[in-house]
Amino acid sequence: MHISEGVLSGPVLLGGAALAALGTTIGLKKIDYDQIMTVSIMSAAFFIASLVHVPIGPANAHLILGGLLGVVLGWAAFPSILVALLLQSVLFQFGGLTVLGLNTFNMAAPAVLCFYLFRPMLAKGNGRRFMAAFGCGFLAMLLSALLTAMSLTLSGEAFENAARALFYAHLPLMVVEGVITGFAYTFLAKVKPEALAV
Repeated sequence: MHISEGVLSGPVLLGGAALAALGTTIGLKKIDYDQIMTVSIMSAAFFIASLVHVPIGPANAHLILGGLLGVVLGWAAFPSILVALLLQSVLFQFGGLTVLGLNTFNMAAPAVLCFYLFRPMLAKGNGRRFMAAFGCGFLAMLLSALLTAMSLTLSGEAFENAARALFYAHLPLMVVEGVITGFAYTFLAKVKPEALAV
């Protein structure tokens, strides 16, 4: 779901960079010293998960674990995703430096939004916890795909077919993301509840 260099228009790039800078600033202010290890581990999980690309039709799709980052980190998902995307850009040429801000926003904003949407259900700790975490993972992937497709569409009509292909290629992974987030959150809530932002 990385958008490559040289594809997007200047206003879209600048808008994404500004929003990512704002989210990262808020995220850095909310990170406690005790959370640095958790943020680092989640950043590494995002880094590894999004390196594994699965060819689906004309596009490649990959996990992003946005919902899991959201429920574990809250606003700290912004700096966590920023660092992982920066390393992927420098080490593997995935995405790029000019699109770093927009790619960060497209993946981190849904994570934070899902954290707030599903936090009441996650905090209750009853049987609905798995379903809430599933919904968080599913919706975070859905919104990230929509934001990425919208970024392409805003840069010109020539990218509309690519935007549709990208969105549809990620539909099966939305369910996979939901299941992974559900199991991972349920496990963390049992063995290390202090690591969760909720």
